[in-house]
Amino acid sequence: MKTILRMLLTAIAVVIIAKFLPGVEVTDFINAMFVAIVLGFLRITVKPILILLTLPATILTLGLFLLVINAIIILLAGYFVDGFEVAGFWTALLFSILLSMFQSILYSFLKEEEKK
Repeated sequence: MKTILRMLLTAIAVVIIAKFLPGVEVTDFINAMFVAIVLGFLRITVKPILILLTLPATILTLGLFLLVINAIIILLAGYFVDGFEVAGFWTALLFSILLSMFQSILYSFLKEEEKK
């Protein structure tokens, strides 16, 4: 149940960010749900492989290269989901930073409900 709620919150965050960030387009909420599902799948499968392959660059940049990996994941999601488009790498980088911030804020509401 918590996983479904997190995907719904991620889809809401994708829609909100797409409304305000030029260069990112989501056609509707259904496609935002597909984006949330694809992002979750890519984060589970592709991201660990990319982290392992780019470990020297990640260590050298003190972890900042992980932002580049997140942008690559966003670009891959834009490739796989038909109603989701990202204009370029820098837009994907900004989108990934904003999405991480929105997710941490929205997920904090979930953690407060669990404590009650």
